[in-house]
Amino acid sequence: MRGAGGAERGADGAEILPFFVYGTLRPGEYNHRRFLQGRTVAAEPARWAGAELYEGPGYPYAIEGTGTVHGEIVTPAPREYPRLLALLDRLEDYVPGDPDNDYERVARTVETATGPVRAWVYVAAPAVAARLRAAGRMLPGGDWLTRARS
Repeated sequence: MRGAGGAERGADGAEILPFFVYGTLRPGEYNHRRFLQGRTVAAEPARWAGAELYEGPGYPYAIEGTGTVHGEIVTPAPREYPRLLALLDRLEDYVPGDPDNDYERVARTVETATGPVRAWVYVAAPAVAARLRAAGRMLPGGDWLTRARS
């Protein structure tokens, strides 16, 4: 189904977009195997300029800012898209419109080797972002895979 502006939309009315993953959903990480493996048709390196990466309790949070976050664009298999969107929303404890969300799902443009791509990104919800900016640990370089593991 196509909505305003010609964007393809799912049954819930949300745009059908690939996902920009920057933490535990990246290829090789544990949530990639649990949620994305076998449900995608492509993954390619990407970066989101205008964002910063903060360490969470075993997973990161992206926040809009002045840095760059590194990750991958993951394209779901068309048949898997509705189920995958629901699974990822549940993983990120995201419920549209819920003021208690830890993450928000937002559409952003990220850069790949072949050009810009509009994608879903799970970012820290406003209250979480404020706490992280005040007292969180920013990950230098914006790449979850290069974090220091203790």
